[in-house]
Amino acid sequence: MGCGFRLVFAILQLLVILDPCKGSIVGICYGRNADDLPTPDKAAQLVQLHNIKYVRIYDSNIQVLKAFANTGVELMIGVPNSDLLPFSQFQTNADTWLKNSILPYYPATKITYITVGAEVTETTGNVSALVVPAMRNVLTALKKAGLSKKIKVSSTHSLGVLSRSFPPSAGAFSSSYASFLKPLLEFLAENQSPFMIDIYPYYAYRDSPSNVTLDYALFQASSEVIDPNTGLLYTNMFDAQIDAVYYALMGLNFKTINVMVTETGWPSKGSPKETAATPDNAQTYNTNLIRHVINNTGTPAKPGEKVDTYLFSLFNENRKPGLESERNWGLFYPDQTSVYNLDFTGKNAVDMTTNNVTSSNGTTTWCIASSKASEADLQNALDWACGSGNVDCTPIQPSQPCFEPDNTVSHASYAFNVYYQQNGATDIACSFGGSGIKVDKNPSYDSCLYMTAGSNKTIASSNTTAISSTSSSATVKGVPAWIFTCFLATFISFLFRS
Repeated sequence: MGCGFRLVFAILQLLVILDPCKGSIVGICYGRNADDLPTPDKAAQLVQLHNIKYVRIYDSNIQVLKAFANTGVELMIGVPNSDLLPFSQFQTNADTWLKNSILPYYPATKITYITVGAEVTETTGNVSALVVPAMRNVLTALKKAGLSKKIKVSSTHSLGVLSRSFPPSAGAFSSSYASFLKPLLEFLAENQSPFMIDIYPYYAYRDSPSNVTLDYALFQASSEVIDPNTGLLYTNMFDAQIDAVYYALMGLNFKTINVMVTETGWPSKGSPKETAATPDNAQTYNTNLIRHVINNTGTPAKPGEKVDTYLFSLFNENRKPGLESERNWGLFYPDQTSVYNLDFTGKNAVDMTTNNVTSSNGTTTWCIASSKASEADLQNALDWACGSGNVDCTPIQPSQPCFEPDNTVSHASYAFNVYYQQNGATDIACSFGGSGIKVDKNPSYDSCLYMTAGSNKTIASSNTTAISSTSSSATVKGVPAWIFTCFLATFISFLFRS
């Protein structure tokens, strides 16, 4: 009895110890500055289908909060700059907002972060002075509701908050923002909230191509850039910009604040002078970024440090002002087809020249529902395939050849395969958030015939993507399974020896 109790207690302690080792996540920004986007319900279905676990929105729109209820998706919501004045003036305004706009939907809608203000140093007017008072009032409202430990409060910033970013070790905050930053950083340190930064190597290259190479911005540099002060080697601008922020924080003696990237990406289209804004470059940047982040390599100054990152953005937004590139950061068009092929698992080999994924053996394959998928996941994926996925699901209706057997697995298998074949027969096109699997045995039966993509040996990547921030089955909370097993075996061995 005593040994069994100690064993359970030791295992629980081990899980607590391993929890901080959770790996870096990749999320998506869901901006809505457009007049042609799908409804929030359809956007949430798209997110679920592609196994996206982390989403940032820029307000607390009730329809969006409702759409993400019971999806398991973790939301970062925002207090817009236009609301900073009332939030900063009176505690009751923050209390009322939390009571009416957040609490009715929480915890069904899993809110984990609230951003108070966005890139305020880039706006006109002196709104930066309102940020920290508004943050304090939001935090107080959360404390009253008993949620201050579950929902973190911070604010997002552009890289323009730095006066220097190169070399990274010379990173420093602009002195003109000192009165704003000091209380903000004290708030973040006291409440263990991250410093949120929006990082865009694209702009660094676009505005200074003579000083920044395209390969360096795209994670494709063949040589390193050396920081002369530290001797650290940098192979990409993303890491260099993050480290510049860390050095700026350390320069003000804030050494415990983590950095979170709340926006980054690359536009797929631009004005005539924006020659780097192409689908190929956008695909290259985001593909390499995802691989870099999920590998948990950290940065040269912070090796192994997690860097949670949000890609901008889910959709192209046709009402954004400015150059053409501003309206073309999306991974999806409003009709929910992808702008370019992207593998968010970071595992598949994407042909960056032709946007094709090549079949490993060239054999004919089909896509069917996984027997390990839950009924709810299969139904969600089936509904999406027959709706937004544009699959003709007539054959699985009553009295049609594929209606029997009348169960979700069978119907989903038929729909999954149609989508798979129509969208290039790629691994990505059969993902369905982990609910689909490829088989090389024809699943056709009786008069129910499963289509194929023909004898084409090169399979074009589909419109399907999957952002997976969870670890694979070989990890436990971001820790490789063998490490976990060794820790656990050591604990058990020690207990039984005692």
